Amino acid sequence: MKKFTTPLTLLGGISPEQFLSEYWHKKPLLIRQAIPGFQPILSPQALFDLAARDDVESRQISFFNQHWEMKRGPIEAPPLKHKKDWTLLVQGVNLHNADADALLREFRFISDTRLDDLMISYAADGGGVGPHFDSYDVFLLQAHGKRQWKISAQKDLSLIEGMPLKILSDFKSEEEFVLEPGDMLYLPPQYAHDGIAIGECMTYSVGFRAPSYQELGESFLNFMSDTLEIPGRYADPELKPTAKPAEISSDFLQKVSDEIAKIRFKEDDIAIFLGEYLTEPKQSVFFESPAKPLTPKKFAQSAEKNGVRLSLKSAMLYKGKHVFINGESFAVGKEDKLLLNKFANQRYLDGEDIATASVDVMEAFCMWYEDGWLELRK
Repeated sequence: MKKFTTPLTLLGGISPEQFLSEYWHKKPLLIRQAIPGFQPILSPQALFDLAARDDVESRQISFFNQHWEMKRGPIEAPPLKHKKDWTLLVQGVNLHNADADALLREFRFISDTRLDDLMISYAADGGGVGPHFDSYDVFLLQAHGKRQWKISAQKDLSLIEGMPLKILSDFKSEEEFVLEPGDMLYLPPQYAHDGIAIGECMTYSVGFRAPSYQELGESFLNFMSDTLEIPGRYADPELKPTAKPAEISSDFLQKVSDEIAKIRFKEDDIAIFLGEYLTEPKQSVFFESPAKPLTPKKFAQSAEKNGVRLSLKSAMLYKGKHVFINGESFAVGKEDKLLLNKFANQRYLDGEDIATASVDVMEAFCMWYEDGWLELRK
């Protein structure tokens, strides 16, 4: 079993266990040279090219004359670099770039059920998104240039009305830091902060999923509506005449309430819902099938020789006998479960692993390959 007591440079020389115990959800952590000698994964132009795509979520934010403006992507032509006070935000860079995905996976001491994506922000001098707070944990890694961060544990999180962004109306800085390439700042949820570029800069944000219980509840009830079964039909053999035909009678209300109250959700129902919900691809995600897919036989031969890996865009989880991938779920036997759990945890399998796969698993792998959910390793 992987140990979490080993100090990590990424966390400033403390262990994941200590970080989660002392900082996670509790207080900020400034880490100088979390990744020593860090070099940007993407050039500014490569980031601009991503922002111009319609399958990539991006936003351009500008501030002028004391007014904030936001433009949603695709961003065909960002402002010229010599212009000040603007920022380009590109979400989910890990879905399109293997190096960005590898960087995100450095944070997998936290479960994939929480780890969300890697966002890259490019900012011209003075650029930022204003003082704000996030509803989730975030690691802010400086990739290029310098950025000044002002942070505050203030309780007043009221917002300026009428803005396209959630800008705090009364931000009061309590601490200030200037981050250089390789430096990283962790902030817990609801922690007010404001980042301002000092010259041209790029910042990488590792964000985490924190869905509201309202969102989860609505999605769960919608999920259960497809399988919910309540036997019987309303009947009232003891019905009495009424002088108030438009009124819903207490007896009617009670009978229906009693039947609905009999609905019970099993832990298995919630596990399957969560697995499908958490692996469901975002609306902007599109999978690409191989231009010339191999036949099932040749796929199996190549997979056994070189192994397979999940697509950057694929999400895979498991719980008990259930395995989930890209919003779909299926139950598996004990032997298949061990292999598929390993695949989900590693996100790849080598040829030796593939040689142990059952016929059913290989059929599934071939379908996932044809759908672009997994790829052959080279």
